[in-house]
Amino acid sequence: MLILTAIIPMVAALLVMISGKRPNIREGWSVVGAVLTFASVVNLAPAVLNGETLRYTYAEILPGIALTLKLDGLGLIFAGTSSFLWILAAFYCVGYMRGLDEHAQTRFYVCYAAAVGAAMGAAFAGNLFTLYLFYEIVSIVTYPLVMHHQDEEGYEGGKKYIIYLFFTSKAFLLTGMVLVYLMAGTLEFADGITGGIFPADAGTLLVIVSFLLFLFGFAKSGIMPFHNWLPSAMVAPTPVSALLHAVVVVKVGVFSTARVMLSVYGVNLLSSSGLGIFTAYFVSFTILGASVIALTKTNLKARLAYSTVSQLSYIILGVALLTPTGVTGGLVHITNHAFSKITLFFCAGAIFVVSGKSDIREMGGLGRRMPWTMGAFALASLSMIGVPPVSGFVSKWYLALGTMEIHNWILLTVLLVSSLLNAGYFVPVVIQAFFGKPLPEDEGQTESLEQTPLARFMVVPLTITAIFSVLFGLYPNLFFKIISVLDTGFFTGFMNVTAGL
Repeated sequence: MLILTAIIPMVAALLVMISGKRPNIREGWSVVGAVLTFASVVNLAPAVLNGETLRYTYAEILPGIALTLKLDGLGLIFAGTSSFLWILAAFYCVGYMRGLDEHAQTRFYVCYAAAVGAAMGAAFAGNLFTLYLFYEIVSIVTYPLVMHHQDEEGYEGGKKYIIYLFFTSKAFLLTGMVLVYLMAGTLEFADGITGGIFPADAGTLLVIVSFLLFLFGFAKSGIMPFHNWLPSAMVAPTPVSALLHAVVVVKVGVFSTARVMLSVYGVNLLSSSGLGIFTAYFVSFTILGASVIALTKTNLKARLAYSTVSQLSYIILGVALLTPTGVTGGLVHITNHAFSKITLFFCAGAIFVVSGKSDIREMGGLGRRMPWTMGAFALASLSMIGVPPVSGFVSKWYLALGTMEIHNWILLTVLLVSSLLNAGYFVPVVIQAFFGKPLPEDEGQTESLEQTPLARFMVVPLTITAIFSVLFGLYPNLFFKIISVLDTGFFTGFMNVTAGL
């Protein structure tokens, strides 16, 4: 059943390709593939919630190196989030791609489906070898999406995308995997998150070097200085930006980083070696630095891109705190950020399709003509800032508790300052849209921009994702339960505290 979940999107991609000359059928296969993929993940969820770890080895290459799929709580969060958002993205893409009469739409849908399939493989990876394999497939199948427009800007963005991701994966990840194999004799992930896979006599220096290789090798996580590919990839169509920033690409990056930290090194080793607190401090620079850069951007997608660079490091920061509350805050942010950020990019795309505007300074009065879109944007912005009851508040609350649990006021200050910076670059967009002065050519324009059929294909999905952002803030316990099955001993105290929420 694990392999089936990864195969469904690939079959959908094939059917999309075959149906390329019949748009309605082609896009129908995307929707069917998305629904079936999510249904397959849901079918696997009860076993994971009951504490089972599903695992199957399909081929052994060398002792300790095999193509193995495994599903636990961390994989379930990533797979469930990505597959569900693909359903909404499949509908949104119809409105966006047809609304702009984009070229090469069949190639777009094929690569989109294949990217989700590769993400399912990464979510279910049972060892470093399998994770690396699907991580690379994600890079390959998303490259055509980044350079989709096939102009000078698109080719340049695509070149930077592939150079950054392939260089770091080949130079760092492969070297790190070799070191781990030499020290541990295996690339298999540990079942818990405390012990890791290294023997007691593993050399401290080699452990540290291998960890740093993974930290920088997973460049999809957007940690500075290996982040510049992400803003450059904004030349792609907005649904691709949503795929990059919310559904697949960057989530594969932070998921892989979290997986290696917890299932290869383990909480105990990261704590005793000081690598946990080092990582927390290191990614704090990305959290603050990217937020400051976002303040300077007037192009809406560019501002959202740097917001993503910052927000991804919250996930790594939470895991690096190595406390039940901190790890929970980091991992639950995988879902919370995904739903909020895809809402923001969906809104940016809808605004561009129906109004042609991408500069924040030109969006005065747009909130009155696109109330659903800008209302959803406002809700998702509150989530990014961390305002209750939207889901981002849950993430930041538990991250803050994690910093206080280890009595680290510096990291707590980072979280507070970054939230103020989040407000600094999101609130002005909302104020401009609802209270700003329209451009002279827009004066007196009052008709709604959300009433056409193609506009509704975009507005309905972005409204749904915004609503889910609120629901996840009000009812986060399902995610706490999923996370707790990663290591019931480690999370016991945390679950006792949250049981009454």
